[in-house]
Amino acid sequence: MNAFASLPLPEALPLVEPAVQQQRGLSGRLSLARRAIGPLSIVAAWVIATTAGWVDPSILPSPPALAEGFGQLWTEQNLPGQIALSLGRALGGGAIGAVLGLSLGVAAGLSRIGEELFDASLQMLRTVPFLALVPLFIVWFGIGEFPKLLLIALATMFPMYLNAYAGVRNVDRKVIEAMRSFGLNGYRLVGEVVLPLALPQIFTGLRFSLGVSVLVLIAAEQINASAGLGYLLNNAQTYQQVDVILICIGIYALLGLGADLIVRALERVFMPWRANIAVR
Repeated sequence: MNAFASLPLPEALPLVEPAVQQQRGLSGRLSLARRAIGPLSIVAAWVIATTAGWVDPSILPSPPALAEGFGQLWTEQNLPGQIALSLGRALGGGAIGAVLGLSLGVAAGLSRIGEELFDASLQMLRTVPFLALVPLFIVWFGIGEFPKLLLIALATMFPMYLNAYAGVRNVDRKVIEAMRSFGLNGYRLVGEVVLPLALPQIFTGLRFSLGVSVLVLIAAEQINASAGLGYLLNNAQTYQQVDVILICIGIYALLGLGADLIVRALERVFMPWRANIAVR
């Protein structure tokens, strides 16, 4: 007879995973609630001020009036199409600028020759206000889509360049020398060691770049735009339509928030360990 047959069976261990998942779900809901406190407080103050008549409706329309104006824009001005056009401009120009900034930043960070070729010129150009380039781009490239995309790309290139350059230069030399001692050199060293270690600052540059692309979009759409949010904003300014101006500003803000959420999602994919860095 087996001697182990008479031994008592161990009690089943409690399941920990459901409790962990429940705790994570509760933490996520609390985080969402804390994030919503600020916007909801602003909306509550706005409703109270307009309902009580403390603010002139011609200066700040009430939420129902703004909702009515939004409905008119949606049906009469094809608001979804205008948003899609502006979003395409921001993403197109921002993608071009981010790729250029990343390439130049990595080149200048890895090579002394690259730094000597690019850094001084880019540091000089980034101090030029992009609004000052609008009339110049009109003279050079006309009033089509190209100067709009070029203006957005130029403005978004510099944040990515600065962060990519700093990220590459801040990689620990001891790590690089250790990888070289294991026979890792050239493009493999850059792709498998340098760029992964520089990812935090590269994503910081991407976040700044996409945010700047939305900011510059407003200026870019001043170049004789016949459609887009900038077009609606110019018409609203001409006819003093405060509700349309506020709606366009709100949409610009949502576009900026969307760009930030895209970068956060990419960070969770490429750098999942950063989600657990926060102390509380």
